[in-house]
Amino acid sequence: MLLITVVTLVAAVSAAPSKYPITNVFPLADGFPNPSPEQLLSIQKAAGGSLPNVPLPTTLSRNATTALKLLAHNELFEVAFFNELLTNITTNVPGYCVNDTAPLDRALLIKSIEAIKNQEELHAIGANAFLVNAKEAPIAPCQYIFPVSNFKNAILFAQVFTDLALSTIPAVQLLFGTDGGDEARNVITLGSVLGQEGQQDGFFRYAQRKTPSAAPFLTGGTAGIAFNVLRKLIVKDSCPQPLSTIDLPVWGNPSWEQGGLWANGYVDKALRLPEPAWPLWISINPKLSAWSSLPFTEFGLDVGSDQSIVYLSGQNLPVVAPVGNISHVLSAPYTDFEAAFPFEEAGFANGLTIAVLVNGEGPFANADEVANAVVDGPVIIERN
Repeated sequence: MLLITVVTLVAAVSAAPSKYPITNVFPLADGFPNPSPEQLLSIQKAAGGSLPNVPLPTTLSRNATTALKLLAHNELFEVAFFNELLTNITTNVPGYCVNDTAPLDRALLIKSIEAIKNQEELHAIGANAFLVNAKEAPIAPCQYIFPVSNFKNAILFAQVFTDLALSTIPAVQLLFGTDGGDEARNVITLGSVLGQEGQQDGFFRYAQRKTPSAAPFLTGGTAGIAFNVLRKLIVKDSCPQPLSTIDLPVWGNPSWEQGGLWANGYVDKALRLPEPAWPLWISINPKLSAWSSLPFTEFGLDVGSDQSIVYLSGQNLPVVAPVGNISHVLSAPYTDFEAAFPFEEAGFANGLTIAVLVNGEGPFANADEVANAVVDGPVIIERN
């Protein structure tokens, strides 16, 4: 199967049927997401280790339940992606042939993607085990559309969503440790998942001839940020459990389906979601730090001078940039505007930077305070 270029910024909420094939691969050949005991043993062997056998919580706080549902959805998405990526490489789909993956050792590449796929299967099974043990329903797979059609963009895409996972898991660890629920003892389990995701992200970066580690302190995010990216990569109404059962806010204008915030200009490449093909994130030229501002477009909502762009980068305090040069387009429901991009001045980290549109000008003490003020977003910015 071909990893398909998606059609709209809001693939998850697009009313019109996609003209592209949709990823619907479950159950996998190994029985996932409900493998037999024998199949589970095979998955664990291919993954390089077993599921943890430490006690699981018997009760979960409301916030922990929400976080685990999000993590399970994300892990299922990753399993679908890596299964399709592995299929594309091993069956020599155009864009994934020997010349496309060179100079990487092809045998090692296949071995690595196969291990990652099986490791993500165990992550998903483990997240659902948390839910089931606390008498919550397990999360079942949805249908997905991936915004890539060749190996180069597939590895960049893998880096992007792994960076997002690395930004989200620490927030879940903090929640587990402070929320007063039975899940506090499993913070270490989440830490082991965090380390594994970091290892595979280094592989994705190295495969693009980047340094395996992007920065000394990686960018932190929130569950809401991860949710508002993930929902745009899930086909509308394809989830057995509606996404509305996840108690997280949907940002943007919910009554205008083809909406969203995006940044444009000064980019090397943009992974895009279906027509009219608005970018969900951008991968920027390292020389972008020489630019003082970024142009943004907001579809579906008015933008005013009382609003700001907030950047999350590294482990720094949120950086607030008031919007300026606002231009309302009368013939279309969108607004162009600019915001400062103080990459060097504010000490932004290489790798992931998150941008969101918020009400007010802060100040914001942390990412959670930012999330509570979000109007739309996020825009995911990758530098180096």
